Amino acid sequence: MSSFCLVFAVPDDAPALLNIYAPYVRTTAVSFECEPPTEREFAGRIASIGAFYPYLAAREGGRNGAIVGYAYASRAQERAAYRWNAELSVYLEQGRGGRGAGTALYRALLGLLALQNIRNVYGTVTLPNAASLRLHEKFGFRPVGVFPHAGYKLGRWHDVLHLEKALGDPAEPPVPVRGIRELEPVAVAAALNGEAGLSGRREFCF
Repeated sequence: MSSFCLVFAVPDDAPALLNIYAPYVRTTAVSFECEPPTEREFAGRIASIGAFYPYLAAREGGRNGAIVGYAYASRAQERAAYRWNAELSVYLEQGRGGRGAGTALYRALLGLLALQNIRNVYGTVTLPNAASLRLHEKFGFRPVGVFPHAGYKLGRWHDVLHLEKALGDPAEPPVPVRGIRELEPVAVAAALNGEAGLSGRREFCF
């Protein structure tokens, strides 16, 4: 297993992250986008999502290493009563699976989302995808349903599996959700088992 440094992605990371994402768009059904976004569009997504949710990048070998994967959380549904839910997405540089980056990114996301008072997290997997299923199973996600023939791409229909994980006791009422920038640095550090700060370039190496 390789060592990684997790950083909060910033818009300037868009070219590196897009280099990872674009092949999934062009050649697979992992993403249901059919054309890769421009660097400007992608930078806008990082800024918009990262203003409230964790948007992480994994650098191999240290804080100056190459970005080999990224993951983020986003709002799962728009209606107000859904605001305690988040959807997770993770993308690794093709050929980098099995080296621990996906596990590191998901562990960090779940820790941060718990601090934000998110109660339910969801993953979606275009079938078949054994590696993604293993990652979700490792973190205790459970399947909640398959949408058959949910998307048409690359000349055929694809089924999509939806998975769910609770981050709190469903018998307990929720407390207000906090933005990622509202979290206390000490709590973030404890959740990630490392040092953390929420000003400037935030880095978590292990």
